[in-house]
Amino acid sequence: METVKAIENAVEQLGRDELASFREWFSAYEAAQWDAQIEQDIVAGKLDDLADAAIEEFKAGKTKVL
Repeated sequence: METVKAIENAVEQLGRDELASFREWFSAYEAAQWDAQIEQDIVAGKLDDLADAAIEEFKAGKTKVL
């Protein structure tokens, strides 16, 4: 928890431009983490049931064009 507090304190000290740069970096970092987790879940087969259900709904005509 000390590390989180230290990061919070450091972020509070950033100027406007530095904060914008940090925000951009953190957004990209968070997106990459999400993508990696989804990829791991796909490889592990954790999304297979959801994909199968979606395909069945599509084949049954229960979907609509967005």
